[in-house]
Amino acid sequence: MARNPESIRLEEARTANVPWKKWGPYLSERQWGTVREDYSQDGNAWNYFTHDQARSRAYHWGEDGLAGISDDQQLLCFSIALWNGKDPILKERLFGLTNSEANHGEDVKEYYFYLDSTPTHSYMKYLYKYPHAAYPYNDLIETNRRRSRDDLEYELLDTGVFNGDRYFDIFVEYAKELPEDVLIQISVSNRGPEAATLHVLPTLWFRNTWTWWAGTPKPSLKQVSDERGVKVVAVSHADLGGRYLYCEGCTALLFTENETNNQRLFGTANASRFVKDGINDYVVQGNQAAVNAERTGTKCAAHHLLKVGPRESATIRLRLSNLAPAAIDDPFKSFSATLQTRHAEADEFYKSITPERVSRDEALVMRQALAGMLWSKQFFFFDVDKWLEEHGVDPMQPGARFMRNAEWFHMVNQHVISMPDKWEYPWYAAWDLAFHTIALSSVDADFAKDQLDLMLQTFFLHPTGQIPAYEWNFSDVNPPVHAWASIFLYRTEQALRGTSDLKFLERSFAKLMLNFSWWVNRKDRFGNNLFEGGFLGLDNIGVFDRSAPLPTGGTLEQADGTAWVSLFAQNMLEIAVELASHNIDYEDIALKFAEHFLWIARAMNQAGPQGMWDEADGFYYDVLRLPDGSTQRLKVRSMVGLLPLCATTVIEPWQRERVPKVSKTLGERLRRMPELANSIHPTGPAHLGYAQRGIAALVKPERLRRILSRMLDESEFLGSYGVRALSRYHNEHPYVIQTQGQEYRVNYLPAESNTGMFGGNSNWRGPIWMPVNALLIRALMSFYLFYGDSFKVECPTGSGKMMNLFEVAREIASRLARIFLRDESGRRPVYGDTEKFQTDPNWRDYILFYEYFHGDNGAGLGASHQTGWTGLVAKLIELFGRIDEHEFLEGGISRAFAGDAAAAVGG
Repeated sequence: MARNPESIRLEEARTANVPWKKWGPYLSERQWGTVREDYSQDGNAWNYFTHDQARSRAYHWGEDGLAGISDDQQLLCFSIALWNGKDPILKERLFGLTNSEANHGEDVKEYYFYLDSTPTHSYMKYLYKYPHAAYPYNDLIETNRRRSRDDLEYELLDTGVFNGDRYFDIFVEYAKELPEDVLIQISVSNRGPEAATLHVLPTLWFRNTWTWWAGTPKPSLKQVSDERGVKVVAVSHADLGGRYLYCEGCTALLFTENETNNQRLFGTANASRFVKDGINDYVVQGNQAAVNAERTGTKCAAHHLLKVGPRESATIRLRLSNLAPAAIDDPFKSFSATLQTRHAEADEFYKSITPERVSRDEALVMRQALAGMLWSKQFFFFDVDKWLEEHGVDPMQPGARFMRNAEWFHMVNQHVISMPDKWEYPWYAAWDLAFHTIALSSVDADFAKDQLDLMLQTFFLHPTGQIPAYEWNFSDVNPPVHAWASIFLYRTEQALRGTSDLKFLERSFAKLMLNFSWWVNRKDRFGNNLFEGGFLGLDNIGVFDRSAPLPTGGTLEQADGTAWVSLFAQNMLEIAVELASHNIDYEDIALKFAEHFLWIARAMNQAGPQGMWDEADGFYYDVLRLPDGSTQRLKVRSMVGLLPLCATTVIEPWQRERVPKVSKTLGERLRRMPELANSIHPTGPAHLGYAQRGIAALVKPERLRRILSRMLDESEFLGSYGVRALSRYHNEHPYVIQTQGQEYRVNYLPAESNTGMFGGNSNWRGPIWMPVNALLIRALMSFYLFYGDSFKVECPTGSGKMMNLFEVAREIASRLARIFLRDESGRRPVYGDTEKFQTDPNWRDYILFYEYFHGDNGAGLGASHQTGWTGLVAKLIELFGRIDEHEFLEGGISRAFAGDAAAAVGG
């Protein structure tokens, strides 16, 4: 990475502990409705703590807000609140529907955009669109509740509240003068044809720690100055220390306490005279007594009343600093210059990582994707033992009642973590996080490595070796992609810095050994190297709910689960080989993982009904093992059958040379046991590929061709915008199985699912998902490194156009990027038929990175801000904008090779 002011800040943070990352967008966008805040008897988190309660009820484990920031322990928070004079409440947080209110699972009903951020958050920009008219809370709830799963969602634009452009664009920018000196600019643009009034309330408050932890000192906010048009709030906190909020031009500072309004919610006495919703009641209801006239408390807001003319703008400026008034002559003297400088530095930083061959529109998509990745950081706090104790559950006592996550009582999470979506999924998910780190490696390899480290720490990793899945059920099973991400980041850093972080690799390997043992001992029930896995993140992709007991009885041996563990073994083999070059003792461990790969391949590829490969169909399927010992392949053509392609790793000559004992022992093993050799892609001295490379792959050449002929068939998997999760073949030919008097059916559903499985928020029966597409691209590039131009296929199938596998990978990546890019008519497929987003200049270049995409037209679906793994599109744009097939083929995964190409296949 070229040296520029932002890269220098990153270096200072890494090597000198300069706290450039202490303040950032670590505030959640939804704390209500989360497991952490759920103290109900039935475990219904959504109903226990509702959006309506959120303005009045102090949270326990975190805070939420609009366009907000906090310190990295979320002791002090800042965000904006708004009131248009018509809403029933202040707009302090984003509104959305719960599962019981929506027809396609929970869903945020707001328009907001992460426009920019540097990795140290030295510059950030956010946009929120706020209607002049009253926000249609009830209309959204009632209309969506009446709709069936076959109907489209009823969106905020559908209500007509943005008609005539009668809304405000509210831009919030942050720029750091110093690591703990943050400038804040709020720009309000009235897009409508008439003047409109807006109350803007930049709000500062403490996370409530004093109520929940006995003996914790109560912090304070207090107005200390009102001179030269600048009001000053002094912040006093035992751990955070003192600091000041400078507010320019506000009419008044309003103070209250961040404590629950028991009277409103429960009809009981309040612990404090002033409560969390006091500022709301003062502004909206005109209740003068709701705020503290003494101008002190634990929550305060600077009240700005703006009247903004038609298509005019107004600006508000604040400064949150550790510098006292005596140290600052004029807190806003250099404000504009600093803001402009930090913005320019952000431009310089992104220019340095954006390939010259990338178009302007691709660069815009890439930058906003990475900005979304960086805005999606969140402070996540969850002490499970304390939470269980507060529920009256002691899992160490015999006969303790069941409680969600009770087996994870060792867990204490108190870190800034990359979230899938800070409204819909404001909790980490293990396999999502691994993909996040791949995208984040483009801007901040250190933070990416820290994220992988977290999941393997004592207070995350279960004593059994299981990596926690996600908040609703830490014991659920996510695909084991942690090792793949670890070697990817290791190779990336080698290329970026020319150094090898062996300590990172070694500590990761030790914990991943525990995790691999957990898979072998817990998810291979019969010890036959075929893995059950269960849920595996693909939700409803199968005939049955794979995380529940089967209606047929018996077990389900999963083609994807088995392929995942095979890739895991290959990743561990590669890590062991890397470590063996510095410590020969790792050579024996490398051999262990090589043998695991062989046993898995033999079990998965065995002939007959026991195997997962169907010779007639040329495809892999799950195998249902019934109680009587008989087996049945579940012939659903889905991503499950494509994932065996991903268990593919290239072996460079220099890697073989590092572990001669492994090469010799495996060669002898394959000679003595030819059935093992027949179960894998040909490799070894007699079967070397381009540049004398070897390969470890589940899929043999003839099977590779047959699978690719389906995957690249536009009437099956290959859509105009990527590879579908389910073959379109099932549109006309649904898969049906009947058992126990009930019919189970899998149809091709290119958009939302029509099943209530996983709360109705499960959609793997046709849409396009970025993470698995990225893994297929990795697999194709791995095969290309082995074959070079000697292996070509038709792409698309039946087109007569022959491509090598690098070209196929690039074609799929191009189709994925096309989701977000303007087409020849200027429309972005991600926005489908939503005309406002397609044609309005104040909407069309603000990109949303959805959870998944319509299998036929590319429209965005599901969580609208899941920039997490969908942010991988930035990595794909960067990668294919920087390298060509020849340099990639020649360079391979050598540490001397350029960064993006070296990291492209994760080693």
